[in-house]
Amino acid sequence: MRKLITLAFYSLLLTAAGCSRPVSLTVTDEVINPCYLGNGVEWDPYDEALSWGSGVSEEDWNKLFERLDYMKPQYVRCMINSPFTYFDGEGFDDNRNVAYLKKLLGYCQENDILVVYGEYNPPTWEMKDSPAWVKASVQHLNYLVGENGFTCIKYFVIFNEPDGDWASPNGDFAFWKGMVGDFQAEMSLYPALADVRIAGPDAVIGYRNGASAYDAEGWLRETVETVPQVGIYDMHAYPGQRLVRSGEFEKTLRGLKAIVGDAPIILGEAGYKYFSDPADAALAKEYWKRVEGHPFTKGGDCNMLVYDDFYALDMPLLLMSVMNAGFSGAAAWMLDDAMHSSGDSGKTEDIKLWGMWNILGAEVFGDPSQEDVRPWYYTWSLMCRHFPRGSRILKLSGALPSGVAAVAAQLPDGSYSVALVNFGSRDHTVALTLPVEAEGYTLQTFRTAVLESQAVSGSCFELPSQSFAIFAKE
Repeated sequence: MRKLITLAFYSLLLTAAGCSRPVSLTVTDEVINPCYLGNGVEWDPYDEALSWGSGVSEEDWNKLFERLDYMKPQYVRCMINSPFTYFDGEGFDDNRNVAYLKKLLGYCQENDILVVYGEYNPPTWEMKDSPAWVKASVQHLNYLVGENGFTCIKYFVIFNEPDGDWASPNGDFAFWKGMVGDFQAEMSLYPALADVRIAGPDAVIGYRNGASAYDAEGWLRETVETVPQVGIYDMHAYPGQRLVRSGEFEKTLRGLKAIVGDAPIILGEAGYKYFSDPADAALAKEYWKRVEGHPFTKGGDCNMLVYDDFYALDMPLLLMSVMNAGFSGAAAWMLDDAMHSSGDSGKTEDIKLWGMWNILGAEVFGDPSQEDVRPWYYTWSLMCRHFPRGSRILKLSGALPSGVAAVAAQLPDGSYSVALVNFGSRDHTVALTLPVEAEGYTLQTFRTAVLESQAVSGSCFELPSQSFAIFAKE
């Protein structure tokens, strides 16, 4: 399913006088979020790669760094599996299999990327409340921050999705709360960790574990009210397409933001799943059609539609919901297929295929085309590049037609960025009013696998159907 993505650059002057019956939008001075943390990706350190028979080569790392240089992620969520890293089955060793983690964190440190770091689960289910694991886990955190200088790590996740029936806490909020206290007490023993705060609850929006006293909203509310050790609120979201395109997902996020008040809240993982909403049935059918007989995924934890152009519209659309709801950032799940197998089994025939590429496509999976960038890399990159940390998310005024969504911000340098998605069937002309003269801005448009860049004079431009556009200074 190889796609050829071309990057075309040309100049085109557009003037407001050329607009015909435009959609009029104005960037106001009404602030939705006064200090946005930024957008990013889940980028985990290829814990399983060596067990797959091929490590990540220097050539691969350089390719990754070049692509991330273009993306400019503002934050990275980086999670490890301790059985593949510092736990050898009997004891703990901070230096075990740490090279890739150091490589990844080194890039983040050098490029001022905020890192939310943590562990998916304890080394074994039986160790979930083990004082020995708490001590070793925090010691390993100090090894990274204090001994190796990775001060880019600002937040620490102690359990991935503890509300889930797939996680060792199995939805037990009281247990998770107690473990937060234990971890915080251990972290306080290390001066180098004074500025590292716990992120939580890491619960999954729209999910309810039958064994849990709370749904995701309840987990967040109880965390706000009873767990003061948490330094940033963190949720996960995998909505369906209809939920996002209808605006219902943004309403849900607004409700969650109201629970935390002025405190920052982020999506630690964000992507799409198509199995619960009848309106997404056609997408689900295509998903399973592609899974059938696939050589390296069984479909239990993947997204077979990441290859498609529409996904390059839906992911920034999801992000617009995040930003307009007052959240402070989101990390896309995920950067690279080569990071995980389903269930952390180490089996290459059932990987978590969710990424922007598979950097080991040739070496491990026998398909070099999987190393090519997929369309959504470009649109997500533009949302990272043009809404950097410290931006003020601003309200837009004007009536958006059906099938169009937008978000705006004033950047730390005083310039403005406006992103739009047209997932409808009609083309539109947009007349955009900024608080400043729109000189020196460019319009970048993604449609049908092509990213075009136009130098613009004035702020009137075409927004074709099934397209993404961003109006900003490059």
